[in-house]
Amino acid sequence: MNQVTGGPMADVRDMYMVHAMLRREFRLLPQLVRDVAPGIVKRAEVVATHAEFVCRLLHLHHEGEDLLLWPLLLTRGGEKAASIVPAMEEQHKAIHEAYGEVTALLPAWRSTARGAEALAGALERLLTTLEEHLETEEEEILPLATKYVTAAEWKRLGEHGMANSPKKTLPLAFGMTMYEGKPEVVRAVLAEAPLPARLIISVVGPRLYAAHAKRVHGTRKPPRIGT
Repeated sequence: MNQVTGGPMADVRDMYMVHAMLRREFRLLPQLVRDVAPGIVKRAEVVATHAEFVCRLLHLHHEGEDLLLWPLLLTRGGEKAASIVPAMEEQHKAIHEAYGEVTALLPAWRSTARGAEALAGALERLLTTLEEHLETEEEEILPLATKYVTAAEWKRLGEHGMANSPKKTLPLAFGMTMYEGKPEVVRAVLAEAPLPARLIISVVGPRLYAAHAKRVHGTRKPPRIGT
């Protein structure tokens, strides 16, 4: 076991904020799909665009863990990490399969607004797998990360997602994630950004998500699930 000594360790509070966003948006998606009347393609386009966006956020989030987090924990976390990380990797595979089912069904539904039940069912299967994974990650992985991952290494997880996202979507992604974030956690996350970006994100992000939520959910304040 490679023990890390010296320097600040990971502040994992931002992960709970990300998880709250994923839970909220994926819980709301099946009913959003079912509520689109057959043939109403304009509305299907709005919901499908949102579904693709949150699926992309999920994919990048897990890709960063696969590339950056699991190797660190396996190297440093001893028997505990050796017992739990392979299970997390298997859960990622299951989520990826469910994700693939959703993304395969989206284009046809998007263009026809037909076949909603098949897509909603696929989203529910993805949600079930995802929620099991998030719960396990919060109980088992995040405590390990605070012991064996440095703050600088943890920061790279967020940088991976930002580097692989279109820059124009980042303020919305931050606004969506900040929606249920505790103010002190939001401040800690934004403190890592350059001042101009920090100001833009803190002001523009919430406004973009409010407008996006109104378009997608019919309200600027969709139901909160708690952090």
